[in-house]
Amino acid sequence: MRLLKLVPTDTRIDFIGLRRFAFLFSGLLVALSLVSYAILGLNFGIDFRGGILIEVRTSGPADLGAMRRTIGGLGLGEVSLQEFGAPNDVLVRVQRQEGGEAEQSRAVNTIKEALGPGVEYRRVEFVGPKVGAELREKGVIAVGLAMLAMLLYIWFRFEWQFGVAAVVALIHDVVSTIGLFSLLGLEFNLSTVAAVLTIAGYSINDTVVVFDRVRENLRKYKTMALPELFNLSANETLSRTTMTSFTTLLALIALYLFGGAVISDFSLAMIWGVTIGTYSSIFVAVALLVYLNVRAGTEAAEKTA
Repeated sequence: MRLLKLVPTDTRIDFIGLRRFAFLFSGLLVALSLVSYAILGLNFGIDFRGGILIEVRTSGPADLGAMRRTIGGLGLGEVSLQEFGAPNDVLVRVQRQEGGEAEQSRAVNTIKEALGPGVEYRRVEFVGPKVGAELREKGVIAVGLAMLAMLLYIWFRFEWQFGVAAVVALIHDVVSTIGLFSLLGLEFNLSTVAAVLTIAGYSINDTVVVFDRVRENLRKYKTMALPELFNLSANETLSRTTMTSFTTLLALIALYLFGGAVISDFSLAMIWGVTIGTYSSIFVAVALLVYLNVRAGTEAAEKTA
């Protein structure tokens, strides 16, 4: 039986020879992301800015589209709806209204009048700006701790040179993803933080696969020049990497096109993350090893897998 392969087995692409162009592209991408963040900032969602949270239960399966149009037409600002557990449970988020508690209560009453009878209100909460600030802080801590843990894992499994290269590639992916949200003005919320953490995990997995092959080839070809060995390793894992990314992208594109407004930004972040993570595993992580004196300064070639 023939296996489907997007990339031929005998591919010989000179990835290391293209590293200067790749570094230039990655540098511009990160710089653009940082400039966009500095000038435009992020479009923080209700989770981070505070707002009104209402959990409702409808008499039958909820029509999220109709409810979104109804509440969205009330002039209350940003509105987010999502199914919450059962098909008739809906979580409604509305941005914080200007003013104090009286204005928030007035907005809740307006929503209740618009939705009419037949709706059970199970929970109404006001998320203050202080809580939003705490969530932002915890989101940053979560991403930072995840990246630190990955650095330690790569360092323990390989050597410090591999850990440095992997984390640089990881920072490249995370910063460019945040830059994408800043540049396009997409809502940045807790789902986006989950997407960033997922992207980091996916990217490091791709990088580990290539690094494993590099380590094997370091033991196998002790006299081969490093650029040639890195190219060989990247090409040998290219078929597996592209096939995994391709099948993942098929699912993510379907989610983006048909999953609705609730997960569209999450899906877009994941599409970008899978694409840029596949690119950085080869063009950033592996290419950086050329400058980190892997063979001369490490015992990776002598270690067993």
